[in-house]
Amino acid sequence: MFDLDMIKAFYERMPNRISVAKKILQRPLTLTEKILYSHLSEGDATIDYNRGESYVSFYPDRVAMQDATAQMALLQFMMAGKDKVAVPTTTHCDHLIQAKLGAKTDLEIAKDVNTEVYDFLESVSNKYGVGFWKPGAGIIHQVVLENYAFPGGMMIGTDSHTVNAGGLGMVAIGVGGADAVDVMAGMPWELRFPKLIGVKLTGEMNGWTSAKDVILKLAGILTVKGGTGAIVEYFGEGAGKISCTGKGTICNMGAEIGATTSIFSFDTKMGDYLRSTGREELALLAENHKESLKGDSEIYINPDKYFDQVIEINLSTLEPHLNGPFTPDRATPISQMAKIAEENNWPTEVKVGLIGSCTNSSYEDISRSASIAQQAIDNGLTTKAKFTITPGSEQVRYTIKRDGFIDTFNKLGGSVFANACGPCIGQWSREGAEKEEENTIVHSFNRNFAKRADGNPNTHAFVGSPELVTAIAIAGDLTFNPAKDTLLNNNGELVKFQEPIGLELPDKGFDVKDKGYQAPAINGKSIEVVINPNSERLQFLKPFKKWNGRNILGLQLLIKAKGKCTTDHISMAGPWLRLRGHLDNISNNMLTGAVNYFNDETNSVKNQLSGNYGPVPEVQRDYKFNQFLSLVVGDENYGEGSSREHAAMEPRFLGVCAVLVKSFARIHETNLKKQGMLALTFKEKEDYDLILEDDTFDFIDLENFSPSKPLTMLVNHKDGSSHQIICNHTYNKTQIDWFRAGSALNLIRLQQT
Repeated sequence: MFDLDMIKAFYERMPNRISVAKKILQRPLTLTEKILYSHLSEGDATIDYNRGESYVSFYPDRVAMQDATAQMALLQFMMAGKDKVAVPTTTHCDHLIQAKLGAKTDLEIAKDVNTEVYDFLESVSNKYGVGFWKPGAGIIHQVVLENYAFPGGMMIGTDSHTVNAGGLGMVAIGVGGADAVDVMAGMPWELRFPKLIGVKLTGEMNGWTSAKDVILKLAGILTVKGGTGAIVEYFGEGAGKISCTGKGTICNMGAEIGATTSIFSFDTKMGDYLRSTGREELALLAENHKESLKGDSEIYINPDKYFDQVIEINLSTLEPHLNGPFTPDRATPISQMAKIAEENNWPTEVKVGLIGSCTNSSYEDISRSASIAQQAIDNGLTTKAKFTITPGSEQVRYTIKRDGFIDTFNKLGGSVFANACGPCIGQWSREGAEKEEENTIVHSFNRNFAKRADGNPNTHAFVGSPELVTAIAIAGDLTFNPAKDTLLNNNGELVKFQEPIGLELPDKGFDVKDKGYQAPAINGKSIEVVINPNSERLQFLKPFKKWNGRNILGLQLLIKAKGKCTTDHISMAGPWLRLRGHLDNISNNMLTGAVNYFNDETNSVKNQLSGNYGPVPEVQRDYKFNQFLSLVVGDENYGEGSSREHAAMEPRFLGVCAVLVKSFARIHETNLKKQGMLALTFKEKEDYDLILEDDTFDFIDLENFSPSKPLTMLVNHKDGSSHQIICNHTYNKTQIDWFRAGSALNLIRLQQT
C-alpha cells in the first residue's frame, strides 16, 4: 500500500486541527471545511476565511499527472532547481494511446510512436522521485482511486477530472502544471477559499437509474458554470446507498459544472472499496477517524444555514438521462428524448455506442452493462450501432476478463480498446470522421463538445450511463427507452430488456498480474534527462521575460472569440497531444477552434499589420516577429473544460499579453496568472460589444497594478475615436508578483538563488 505512514501522520493531527478550526469559526463544520482547514499551510487555523473571497495557502498530500500534461509540468519542474519532489507524486501514461484497432495492437503502436515521450517521462520521473505508471496501466483517475485516494486527503492533479477522487472522500482538485510545480517544489499551493454547494440526496436509485444520472441531472440544474468557485458536498440518506465508484462518477463530472471539486463523506461503501482494493489497514484507520471524515450532524440537519446553496435530488424518482449534444449540461430524461430530438431535428440513428472512460469504467459499470449485453445475446439481438469498451485500469480489465464480461462483449460484437483515455479525449481514429457527416453517437464519457471525440464538428454526442449506452447501441436509436420500449430480434420476436443488474465489487476480489507501476530511484541525482535538440515533440523551456514595469501600449486585437470557447477551442487535443512537450510546435494550434466574432469563422482573423486574413497562430507569430503584443477578447466562462495549461502557455509564448473576457472558468484563469499574463474581466459586460476588429489597446494605469483595484484600458478605434473600459481582476499581491516576474516559475527560481 502506498503512503501509509503519511496517511497515519495526517489522521493523527486532523482531529486537533478540526477542533481548533471549530473554535475559530464558532460553529459546526462541513466535511469540506474539515479537510481544507486540516491542510492549511500555516498549520492550525487562526482566522475564519471568507468563502469566495479569501486566498488561502494549503499543503496538499500528493500530486498526480497524466502524460499529456506531465510533459510540460515536469519540464517546468526541471527549471525549479530542486533535486526531488517534496510530496508523493505520480505520472500516468494514459492520454497518448490512440483507439483504432483494439487493445493489444493500439498499445503496441502507441509504445512505438511515443517512445521518445515515454522515455523522457520515465527518466525524468526516475530522477526526481516520481512514481511512473506505464502505458496500459490505466486511466489516471481510476488508478488513483484504486491506489492513492484516501478519505480526508487533499490532492492536486494536472487534469480537470482529478476530482474523481472525491468518491473516496478526498478533496482532489484539477490544476495546471505550474500549480503542480509549486507543490512538487515544497511550496504552499494557493486557492481562493471555495463557496459550498450542498446536494442532498434522498430516496434510493432503482431500475435503469444510475449514479451517472445524478450528475447529469445536476448539470442540467447548475449549467456548465454553476459550480465555478465552489465545492459540491453530497449528503443525505441517498448518498450512503451509492457505491464508492458511483460516487467517483458523480464527482468526476463535477468538472462539467465548473466545480472546484466534489466530495462525499466517508461511509461503509468506501470502506468496502478500500478493502476490495487491498487497503484493509487504511479502511480501519478511516473507520477509527470517521467523525473527522464527515460533516458535523448540525450541518445536515439545517443545511441552508451552512451551505451557500442547497439542491435536493430524489433518487427514487430520478430518471435516466442523456445530456447533449455539444454541451454536457443540456439534460434530457430518456422518456422525453423522442420529443426533444424531433423538436431540434437531431439525427436519431446512433452510429456508435462507447462505454468506459475515467468516468464510468468501474467493475460495477462494466457488470451492469454486461448484464444488458448478455440479455441481447440470449434473446437473439445484435447491436445496430458499433460498440466499444474502454476499461479504466489493468486491474479492472484483468478482473472483468476473468469474470467473463469481455467474452460477453465480444460475443455481442463489441471492440475492447486499451486501458487509456482514447475516444473520450479525441484519441479515436474513427473511420470516416474526416467526411464531417452529420451523425449521432452515445457514450458514458464526461464531455461532448463539438469535435471532442472524433474531430467531426457534426457528430452529435450524448452522455449517459454505461448500461443505457449499451441498450441504445443495441437499439441503434437515440429515442429508445429501455424501461418501456421493445426491440425486434432475429426471429421476429419482440424483446424487452430487464433492468440491469451488477455487482459493486467482484465476489472473488480484484485480480491483476502486473499493475504497470515502476517505483523511482531512491537517489536520482546521477540520472540524466536527455532531450534531442532536433525533436519535434520535446523541447527544453526558456523563462518568459519579466514585465518592464511600464504601462503596456499599442496592443493588437488577435481575436474576439464568440460564444463558447473551451480549452479544446484554445488548444485542441486529439492529434495535437503528441506535441504537448514542445511549446513552439504545439503553439501552432493556438485558438484555431475559436469562432471569430467578426466573420463567424474559425482560425481566420485579420492581421492588422497586413490587412489580410490568416490562421490565428500565423497572425500572432507575425505580431511577435514585429514585436507587437496582443490582446484576446472572450465571452462567458472562457477556458471551460480541461485543465490543460497549454491553453495559457501558447498565447504567452507567442506574445499575447492579456485576455479580457466576460467571465473565466477557474482553472484557466489561474493558469493565465501563473504564466505571467493579465487575466481580466469586463466590469460592464456590455463593453464586449464595443470591441471592434481594427481596435488597438493601451493599459494606462498598469504601473499601479494592485489588488482590488481595477485596471483601465483605452480602446483606440480606427476612426481616431477612443473610450475607456474598466477591467476587473482577482489578483492578490502574490499573483501580481508572478506577473511582475514574468511567471510564477520565474519567481520560484528567483527564490532558489
